[in-house]
Amino acid sequence: MRTLVASLILAFVAVLSPAAAQPKPDPANTLIIELKGGPVVIRLRPDIAPKHVERVKQLAREGFYNGVKFHRVIEGFMAQTGDPTGTGTGGSKYPDLPAEFSQTPFERGTIGAARTSNPNSANSQFFICFTRTTHLNGQYTVWGQVTEGMEHVDALKKGAPGSGTVSNPDVMQKVYILGDVKR
Repeated sequence: MRTLVASLILAFVAVLSPAAAQPKPDPANTLIIELKGGPVVIRLRPDIAPKHVERVKQLAREGFYNGVKFHRVIEGFMAQTGDPTGTGTGGSKYPDLPAEFSQTPFERGTIGAARTSNPNSANSQFFICFTRTTHLNGQYTVWGQVTEGMEHVDALKKGAPGSGTVSNPDVMQKVYILGDVKR
């Protein structure tokens, strides 16, 4: 009887564990960013930001992000990249995207679309949150979540206090969609 009860408790705990709650990875919606410290795995969220996810996939497939700098890294806040000029003012050749705001909160590892004061100005730049950043909720488009490798994001070279501008910044060595990799 004890064995049966113990087995039932273990089965119940397994069903309720966070690992069991995680959706099965979808290679077509998994972005890999290779950093000098190792890979960062991102679950893309086309369910809440389909236009942004499609743009990120398009740019990754074109090799746009390869070698692009983390030009703005603010310790305790976020790391920003996606500007081919490395200045924070550049973008892709494609038109800006309309905002796709959602109720998804900005937590550690959340990926948001960077933009100007115009909510419909996101293009290619994005940021990865180091911590919960509730003041961004509903103000910026969430399009992904780091599922593995956040320690590599944490290790990025930090920028100057205040501006976050990084001298000699780290780069995204290679960015690709997992489902596109030939096995």
